[in-house]
Amino acid sequence: MIFEKTLIALAAAATIVAAAGVAVVAAAFALYALLTPHLGPAGAAAVVAASAALLVGLAALVAAAKAKSHASRARSAEGPDLGLIWQVIEMAKRRPLLAAGAALAAAVFAMRNPTLLAALVKAFLDPRTGPPPKA
Repeated sequence: MIFEKTLIALAAAATIVAAAGVAVVAAAFALYALLTPHLGPAGAAAVVAASAALLVGLAALVAAAKAKSHASRARSAEGPDLGLIWQVIEMAKRRPLLAAGAALAAAVFAMRNPTLLAALVKAFLDPRTGPPPKA
């Protein structure tokens, strides 16, 4: 049941992303068609590229601001800084569907790339062969 809900949520997200992509391409084409008679093809293309860069820059600024405020709120609420493994465990406790989706994606990726999986297993299970520790 959780797996079905995860797949439905992923399908819905993919549909939304595809619709947004179509809308962005249509808006860019409309802007290009609107500006071509006034600026020529090269000028219109430059304006479309600049407006796309501006849109991406604004989205990046908003995402960075949200991430910074969320990280500072989470850091102040958690108290002492935990290690990476404990942070992943805490995230999995807070968002089990996200953790299940990430685990499923990692499993599919590992099954599609057996050489990578073998290299990871070897890296974790082989004894260290580096230089001896200094006394």
